[in-house]
Amino acid sequence: QVQLVESGGGLVQAGGSLRLSCAASGRTFSVYHMGWFRQAPGKEREFVAAVRWSSGNTYYADSVKGRFTISRDNAKNTMYLMMNSLKPDDAAVYYCAAGSVWYQTPLSKQQYEFWGQGTQVTVSS
Repeated sequence: QVQLVESGGGLVQAGGSLRLSCAASGRTFSVYHMGWFRQAPGKEREFVAAVRWSSGNTYYADSVKGRFTISRDNAKNTMYLMMNSLKPDDAAVYYCAAGSVWYQTPLSKQQYEFWGQGTQVTVSS
């Protein structure tokens, strides 16, 4: 099992920045990739960004490319999401996730077995 705990959510004005963190514990050696997903009220949970734990290769949803940066610190077993130029459409509960099965492109929530509890991001216009 892998346990995930997110932090860093909050309220920010449009155009502002936030950094989310996700601390992993447990069988972290089994993790191939980690990612961020988000879910707004009444909408499906959607992919935001992912990172390969060993290589550091990254993947982004088109809606956040150029504004968000995903990174990881292997020594701390922690993943980050730096969110810049936030828009009201970015407001959602953000979830951290981890997958222990290798996929060529880990963009789907079905490719992740472990999930955090979520952290709220609110963007005021």
